[in-house]
Amino acid sequence: MTLSIRPANPARPDFVGEASGVDIRAGVSAAEAAAIEEGMDRYGVLVFRGQDIDDAQQVAFSRHFGPLELATGDIVQGQARRLSMEVNDISNLHQDGSVMARDDRKRLFSLGNMLWHSDSSFKATPAKFSLLSARVIPGQDGNTEFADMRAAWDALDPAMQAQVRDLVTEHSQIYSRGVLGFTDFTAEELAKWAPVPQRLVRRHPRTGRLSLFLSAHAGAIQGWPVPEARALLRDLTEHATQREFVHAHVWQPHDLVMWDNRVTMHRARRYDSTQVRDLHRTTVADMAPTLQQAA
Repeated sequence: MTLSIRPANPARPDFVGEASGVDIRAGVSAAEAAAIEEGMDRYGVLVFRGQDIDDAQQVAFSRHFGPLELATGDIVQGQARRLSMEVNDISNLHQDGSVMARDDRKRLFSLGNMLWHSDSSFKATPAKFSLLSARVIPGQDGNTEFADMRAAWDALDPAMQAQVRDLVTEHSQIYSRGVLGFTDFTAEELAKWAPVPQRLVRRHPRTGRLSLFLSAHAGAIQGWPVPEARALLRDLTEHATQREFVHAHVWQPHDLVMWDNRVTMHRARRYDSTQVRDLHRTTVADMAPTLQQAA
């Protein structure tokens, strides 16, 4: 098979590609991995259909693109985890496979995934790529939406670009969950998720393109009063998530979707939470904190 990538939506030829000619179960060569990364440079999001993989195969594929993060952002840790520390548990399941109750703490925490965000922006070194594998999906709904933060930057007027170009924000899961009224954090969690600084505008290290780096985890701008900072961040998020910048991925069983957190935001959409939804995410770490990367 030969790798081929075509636009998922011909009207948006440079955002979200559908890849074919790849069997992740069989492994990919270094040349194929390099071609996939080139595809990511163009599209920001790649969809691989029909990839009936297990966690070991997903981890092996993900390692082609850099070192993996550990799933320290999951609220369930230690012996209570369903999956290994290399795999984020994006599901509504208990360790025994039963569906969580509506008021389960893990489920309530996971509702933060329905806010526009960039994975691991609450870590000093945030995420590069995320790879999400659909193992079991509900019969309908539960789409994942992606926003192109490169196009959002390009569409800002020059005065706003100049205003935000050098700003530094602070990100924490405490902020994103607080938006939803989730404040049930232990002292250990509050310390672990203390705010970290991130550039508001980033330059992609391979393409040189600028993009907004927004997330529900962003709750402050250094040097600004918090209410003014949050008002600006809300305005920018509303701008960046206009329909013209957004693509909705409709999941099929065994899809693997891969996205670049440096140039996209994403969010999960609602579904019937009494049905099983089991997706496994591996996360490739970025090369350094954003403040240490070229502006």
